[in-house]
Amino acid sequence: MGHVFDELVQKQRAADQAHNRVDELRHSYGPPAEHQWTKQQTVTYETAWRAWRDLDRDVQSAVTEYAKERGRPRREVQADVQMAAGRVELG
Repeated sequence: MGHVFDELVQKQRAADQAHNRVDELRHSYGPPAEHQWTKQQTVTYETAWRAWRDLDRDVQSAVTEYAKERGRPRREVQADVQMAAGRVELG
């Protein structure tokens, strides 16, 4: 299945949004080693983490396929997708 660039950007934005949710929960709940999370907090965090992991896996796979289809370096395509999605990487 071929991918178009806009689909890759949408996938990246969804993965970034899911990652932000995981970060928000981690900040809100505190480190699990320092605070005992409730069962509901644990379930909520693990569900958010799995969603992020799955979305990130999907975007990485799609970027790889897109790069192969077009004969471009994967790293270059990933950078283009991240820039178009509004992600700013430091370092």
